[in-house]
Amino acid sequence: MTTTFEALGLIEPLQRALKAENYTTPTPIQSQAIPLLLDGGDLLGIAQTGTGKTAAFSLPMLQRLAAEDIRPAPRTARALILAPTRELAVQIADSIRAYGRHLNLRHTVILGGVGQNPQVKAMARGVDILVATPGRLLDLVNQKHVDLSGTGLLVLDEADRMLDMGFIRDVRKIVAALPRRRQSLLFSATMPADVARLAHDMLRDPMRVEVTPAATTVDRIRQSVYFVEAAGKQSLLSSLLRDGDLSKVIVFTRTKHRANRVAEQLSKGGTAADAIHGNKSQSARQKALERFRSGDSRVLVATDIAARGIDVDGVTHVINFELPNEPESYVHRIGRTARAGADGAAIAFCDPSERTYLKSIEKLTRVRLTIVGDRPEPAPQVETARRESEPAEAKSAPRRRRRRPRRPAVRRAA
Repeated sequence: MTTTFEALGLIEPLQRALKAENYTTPTPIQSQAIPLLLDGGDLLGIAQTGTGKTAAFSLPMLQRLAAEDIRPAPRTARALILAPTRELAVQIADSIRAYGRHLNLRHTVILGGVGQNPQVKAMARGVDILVATPGRLLDLVNQKHVDLSGTGLLVLDEADRMLDMGFIRDVRKIVAALPRRRQSLLFSATMPADVARLAHDMLRDPMRVEVTPAATTVDRIRQSVYFVEAAGKQSLLSSLLRDGDLSKVIVFTRTKHRANRVAEQLSKGGTAADAIHGNKSQSARQKALERFRSGDSRVLVATDIAARGIDVDGVTHVINFELPNEPESYVHRIGRTARAGADGAAIAFCDPSERTYLKSIEKLTRVRLTIVGDRPEPAPQVETARRESEPAEAKSAPRRRRRRPRRPAVRRAA
């Protein structure tokens, strides 16, 4: 196994930038992917966030673009990176800025939620690397502000998330605007059928690199569950946050309204908290992220838009205030902690309506969450089993009619 970035064949300016970022040893995906990508091959990467995949694709990209020493034409991009969320696009751009600090390459970000004029202006003279979300990029392509006909390198990150968010059609339109002769990379944590078809269509004889089994949890994460009524979740959250060990916490909810409500209640109780979700403006989302990164905000309350797009160091705990109805989302949520070799904890709140969600999560992850506090009420069949164990004569003897215990109402999952 290669143990140094120098041995991977990276040029000195990139090695210097990595040292400044305190990168000393390549991760498995970096060791496998970088030499292949430097040779110009296509890649199918099965990897979750937190595995080092951003450096795995951006370092060889920077090196190849620097070696070619070609200036981009107006409105063009020599390389394109597509990301499903604005947060992830901004983080990728930040990484490229850090890794390429000693190289004379231009990059910019195109995303929705902000005015397009600065983005149009940035593209007017052309860029070496364009990081974009699909919707806004397709708008600018259709308006003739962006020309992809000469883009020779494509990276599609978080392809399964693209599918979840309904972007696959836009992605296919963007791919169709690219030249057929190009280097293409596709990364995905899981490989549903639509993503597999996309990979087949856009990649040419790709090397497959799989560094973690699809949709598995991180071994270093301590997972536990509290069985609690929905009305008691806010009080339980406030109680847990009295523990100073929960120093940097992401709380996940299913809805935007709930995220706002939870953050407001925490702030009123004296805990610095911000909410982040799709209804927030891009500037508000970035401000919330910066407050969380810097420690000015202790708690970030988020919907699933943040589950795979936020890379924040030092997250000590992830709390699922509401369990997701898709078990894969749970895996990606808790992946915000235990990053870069650190340990972490994931706490789930489960009310009676969410029991089926919990079962699906445990089936997918093959991990039984540690129950904290009281166990859920026993199932109604316990009483039936007890009666069947009574002596036969007791069953046959006449007795007063007893009221059958009322079966607990089963609410259909929202």
